[in-house]
Amino acid sequence: MTDLLQFDETLFHLVNSGCQNRFFDWLMPLLRDKYIWVPLYVFIASFLLINFKQKGLYILLGLVLTVGIADSTSSHLLKKNMQRLRPCKVLEPSKDMHLLVPCGNGFSFPSSHATNHFAIATFLLLILGKIFRWIKIPLILWAGSISFAQVYVGVHYPLDVATGALLGVLVGWGIFLLSKHLPIDLMAESA
Repeated sequence: MTDLLQFDETLFHLVNSGCQNRFFDWLMPLLRDKYIWVPLYVFIASFLLINFKQKGLYILLGLVLTVGIADSTSSHLLKKNMQRLRPCKVLEPSKDMHLLVPCGNGFSFPSSHATNHFAIATFLLLILGKIFRWIKIPLILWAGSISFAQVYVGVHYPLDVATGALLGVLVGWGIFLLSKHLPIDLMAESA
């Protein structure tokens, strides 16, 4: 376990300090800001409701359930039990790390940003990916870039985001599997 944590800290320094540049210093705090994504969330909700009518409402409800379970699991169940301190609480900003956002009061493991965004991406690509094949890579890149930003800005270790991403994929996939048992087929077939 000590070797794994040491490797995680080494990777943290590689991303947080080794990738440091002005463009990322500007972009990464934006990527992790939940308010920057509100227009995308509004677009997704509108798109689903306009193009898929009642089925779109059920997909949207599935998405809300996905985020609710992902966030509750990462924030309330795992973080409070694991109690891993954030790197910005352990390391000294400006000396040992590059901190670009406020550190936050919560614990670090797993990253809720990674969990929630990978859950959203997984659920949407499984529901919509058959008809909109092109969305798969953008959804994964979107969730991945938000996860990478957590490490770059100094608030999570790589293991936090990797575990959060895996948890998000499992939650998104699990809700998709549950949705297959509903009387209405949520798989998007035409827009």
